[in-house]
Amino acid sequence: MRGLVDYRATYDAMRAFAAGRTSDTPDELWLCEHPPVYTQGLAGKAEHLLNPGDIPVVQTDRGGQVTFHGPGQVVAYPLLDLRRAGYFVKEYVFRIESSVIAALAHFGVTGHRVPGSPGIYVRLDDPFSHAALTGPFPALEPFRGLGKIAALGIKVARHGTYHGVSLNVAMDLEPFSRINPCGYAGLKTVDLSTIDVHIPWEEAARVLGDKLGAYLAP
Repeated sequence: MRGLVDYRATYDAMRAFAAGRTSDTPDELWLCEHPPVYTQGLAGKAEHLLNPGDIPVVQTDRGGQVTFHGPGQVVAYPLLDLRRAGYFVKEYVFRIESSVIAALAHFGVTGHRVPGSPGIYVRLDDPFSHAALTGPFPALEPFRGLGKIAALGIKVARHGTYHGVSLNVAMDLEPFSRINPCGYAGLKTVDLSTIDVHIPWEEAARVLGDKLGAYLAP
């Protein structure tokens, strides 16, 4: 675990790791949290950044739109060789999401996927319900009744992954109101403390790290 670390420095370190990777480079998993920062994906649109104020905005080379990182959020960066792992990008994303769902389940929370919208969501009315979401999802309001608790944005270069997934534990959620999270206007963002699950950051990081280690294994 790296604790609270600057986002730009971590981003530069990830890119350097990816650029220097060889077929013999061991895989790594970085677990950290960042001071407040907005990050834009490659396809990020300026209109989704509503009012950043004094929070810095960093343009990145990951997929996806704008998101927010801040203290009280576990950010996990798997640095894997997918060729060595033996699976492709689509399955990699599925495995990351499965890891988050398993970590949430460890704390009694039921995480859900929404088709076409990477990340993990919880029911706002009953985050502990095991009932499956029912489709089809309305085109204009696919997230009705849901809150996003984990965001996903990845990059793959020469079969090596970087960037990753963030899980909201106990953080100031106000900065999410200054953006359209992941490009969706009105999408509500929640953390574990919002749904009355109160755990230390270190415990959430340990559990998520354990699940990622298990689900991303070859």
